[in-house]
Amino acid sequence: MKHWIKRFSLVVALVTVSGFSSAQEADLTGARNKLETQLGLQVSEIKPSPVAGLFEAFTDRGLFYVSNDGKFLVQGRVYNIDERMRNETEESLSSIRLDGIGEFDNSMIEFKAEDEKFAVTVFTDITCGYCRKLHNEMQAYNDLGITVRYLAFPRGGLQSQSYNDMVSVWCDKDPQDALTKAKNGDSFRKGSTCDREQVAKQYEFGRQIGVTGTPAIVLQNGSMVPGYQPPGQLMQTIQSIR
Repeated sequence: MKHWIKRFSLVVALVTVSGFSSAQEADLTGARNKLETQLGLQVSEIKPSPVAGLFEAFTDRGLFYVSNDGKFLVQGRVYNIDERMRNETEESLSSIRLDGIGEFDNSMIEFKAEDEKFAVTVFTDITCGYCRKLHNEMQAYNDLGITVRYLAFPRGGLQSQSYNDMVSVWCDKDPQDALTKAKNGDSFRKGSTCDREQVAKQYEFGRQIGVTGTPAIVLQNGSMVPGYQPPGQLMQTIQSIR
C-alpha cells in the first residue's frame, strides 16, 4: 500500500510540474507574439525574469519586462533589495553584451595599448563632442594600458549623414587614420561602401544592449559606462570591478 501511494504521489508531482511548464511555455509564446505582432518588436529571447509575474524580453529595441498575461510592458531597471541592491537588469544585459561584442571582433577599429592591461569597447559617433574628447586623449588611455576598441553608433540613425560618413571611415584602407581625421574635423575620403551592413549591425546591436548615447563604454565584465570618463577615472572604474 505504501509503495503504491509513493508511486501515485510521484506521478502527481510529475504531472503538476509538467502542467506548470506547459502553462509557462504557453505564456512565453503568447507574450512573444504580442510584442512582435502588436508592437512590431523583434524578440531574440524571452524568459522568466527575477521578478515573479514578469518575463524578460530581449528585443531589437532593448530589454523589456512583460507581464505573464502579455498585457503590460515595463521598461526600466530591476534592483534586488536582498542582494545589496544588485541591478538585475544590468546583470542580464552584461552577458548579452559580452556574447554579442565577440561577433564584431573583426570589424572594430582598435587603438591598442603597447602594454595592454585592459580592453574596453566604445560605441562612438564622429559628430559627438565627448567622443572627440575621448579620442583626443587616446595616448593617455593607451599609456595606462587601456586598449580602446570602437564600434559605430551614428546617433542620427541609419538614414543620417553621420551613418554614411561612418561607413566611409570603417571602409577606408586605413580606418584608424580616417577615424582620427573625422573626429578632428579634417577631411577624409568619403564614398567608400565596402560593406555598409557592418556599421548598421553595430548600431542595431548597440540599441539592443541599452546604448542611447555616445560615448558608451563597455567594460570587460560586460557592464556599461554611459558617457565620457577621463583616462585616470576610467582606470579606477575598470579596477573597481575586478
